[in-house]
Amino acid sequence: MAAVLKLAAGHKMLNLGDLADPRQFRDPINLRNENTEALLQDLDTMLRIRRVELAIAALVRSGEAACPCHLAVGQEAVSVGVARHLRKTDRCFGNHRSHGHYLALGGAVGPLIAEILGKASGCSKGMGGSMHLYGGEFGFMGSVPIVAGTIPIAAGAALAAKFSGQGDVAVAYFGDGACEEGVVHETLNMAAAMKLPVLFVVENNLFSSHLDLHLRQPATSMSRFAEAHCIRSEVVDGNDVVSVAQAADSLIAPMRSGAGPGLLEAVTYRWLGHVGPNEDVDVGVHRSLAELNAWKKRDPIHRLEQSLVSARGVAQVRLQDIRAAIDDQVEKAVEAARAAEYPKASALLEMVYKSPRRAQESEP
Repeated sequence: MAAVLKLAAGHKMLNLGDLADPRQFRDPINLRNENTEALLQDLDTMLRIRRVELAIAALVRSGEAACPCHLAVGQEAVSVGVARHLRKTDRCFGNHRSHGHYLALGGAVGPLIAEILGKASGCSKGMGGSMHLYGGEFGFMGSVPIVAGTIPIAAGAALAAKFSGQGDVAVAYFGDGACEEGVVHETLNMAAAMKLPVLFVVENNLFSSHLDLHLRQPATSMSRFAEAHCIRSEVVDGNDVVSVAQAADSLIAPMRSGAGPGLLEAVTYRWLGHVGPNEDVDVGVHRSLAELNAWKKRDPIHRLEQSLVSARGVAQVRLQDIRAAIDDQVEKAVEAARAAEYPKASALLEMVYKSPRRAQESEP
């Protein structure tokens, strides 16, 4: 069964079909001709994202993390697959659920955990918390909790990239819920008309907050909006990192040469609730423990591990070593963040302007 659906001109895909069925796509993934070491790096990054998010969940439960934390446990393959084809000079923008986007692009664990705890050593200097992350040195230009808020900004960054002529692209990560915002369609239209090098990545996890997709839209595939604006698109099993990476490459590579925008719809599922560490199986609508457990059998990490063992002969001890190293790294990062200093009160004014005013300049 194909894990990627390419949408040609005149082809209308309204519903996701088997891609939205957790009983499908449970087998080890097809590694094709992918390099084994590159796949092990993908696994390492996916495991790091999950371990960090589980650590954040624990900090929320203990009350140490006071900011709202939206977790993407179960969705790790999307950010990792896309990041494989990005470079540091590209411009990426995230939403309220962006820990994975930040880490996949090369963000360090320590500054992320410190930011969650509001410490000055955080990636946003303790001023942003979970939903306002920044890593400009590796291409992550910021995340914001305003639904669809970064999508037009990514288009603006794509316009700047087009003017520079260096072949850089912009990326906007958002969910299926954001597709109900008018600015998404305005931006798709503008990007298509101006042939902007921007990749729209829709992480379709079938829920917007607590509301099931079937109760919000008349069809389940977001790629239909790309077709309406004559934008190239692909729909992919978002729990298959190889399929995500290859679909991203097929859209990004021509984009760097002036082919215009693309939309990648990755069908996935978040194991935890809209916000916080709970599973949200008691909020009614469509989500249930049975459905959640079915989706867990489509675990993107487990499927990649299975494939590496069965198809490439990777030893279990190597996988165990990767996990142990990540566990140690995350545990040390949490302890360091706990011991770190909070920002000074004066930092509140220093962060208002790009170039902070000196105290004497503000005096009468």
